[in-house]
Amino acid sequence: MSSLLSRLGADLPILAAPMAGGPSTPALVAAAARAGGLGFLAAGYQAPRALAGQIDAVRARGVPFGVNLFAPNPVPISTRAYRAYAAVVQPEADRYGLELPGAHPVEDDDAWTDKLDLLLSSPVPWVSFTFGLPGRAVVTALRDAGTTVLQTVTSAGEARRAADAGVDALVVQAAAAGGHSATLTPAEPPPSLPLPELIAEVRRAAGLPIIGAGGIATADDVAATIRAGAEAAMVGTVLLRAVESGASGPHQAALTDPAFDGTVVTRAFTGRPARALRNDFVDRFDAVAPAGYPALHHLTSPLRKAATAAGDTRLIHLWAGTGHRHARAEPVAETFGRLSGHL
Repeated sequence: MSSLLSRLGADLPILAAPMAGGPSTPALVAAAARAGGLGFLAAGYQAPRALAGQIDAVRARGVPFGVNLFAPNPVPISTRAYRAYAAVVQPEADRYGLELPGAHPVEDDDAWTDKLDLLLSSPVPWVSFTFGLPGRAVVTALRDAGTTVLQTVTSAGEARRAADAGVDALVVQAAAAGGHSATLTPAEPPPSLPLPELIAEVRRAAGLPIIGAGGIATADDVAATIRAGAEAAMVGTVLLRAVESGASGPHQAALTDPAFDGTVVTRAFTGRPARALRNDFVDRFDAVAPAGYPALHHLTSPLRKAATAAGDTRLIHLWAGTGHRHARAEPVAETFGRLSGHL
């Protein structure tokens, strides 16, 4: 067992990825730890008070865990481009009696300072960052508080930058991952590489421990990730249908619905590249969607919530990695057991 995991008492090199928007419940995070691995709460899109409540809920279960933050790295959008896209999408919102916030783009930082203050005043074992790279001062402050700091990267160049910032380890995310790409350059995502190749490139570029992520859905995938040089495999999509998952019912059902014939990377929902099941919203709006995060996220959020409540999978952001067909309706412990079969 690697020192990276053993310092927290984990004896299984499988981690539950942070999945923002609901799937990563305290129950799922605790179940990952009880199965021998580790889980991450997703701070993204949560109010700081809600995040504090989730942290307290996991702490009460007496297990090690991590928290993932969206580090600020905005993709600005002009008011003109924003309004043009809002006008294109509004007819779908009309079906639900919604008026989308189409006048001016909302550019926020996801309560970055408040969430960081929370993690410094009440430290957790692990903190990982996605979307942006925190400054060295932030990394140092967290490490001084006793937290192991990880940075999610998608290329060797990003890995070098993260190492320069002083992080303890890297989460290396391949393009097969479901949901948002962690790329630091969302306007120009890095070339797509199989995870083992990407791990090899990052190992040559930065001498830090690696956790592999992206498209891992079977025991063979986990074993290949470890053989490539990662100390652990991080899985997300394969847990979306778990008993402990907070993913919506329509989202869970879509993962095995033969009507959805594959995944695509799109910025139609949020203005930032993300892998999802291909549906009507992607087909209609991907080609005209501008880059613009978090503005497009805030624009389409009311419509996506209404569609989810109505079970309208035509319009939902059905985040999914390439291995989504392997997600099963079972406890996390059983999924981890299957994934560890070839270790």
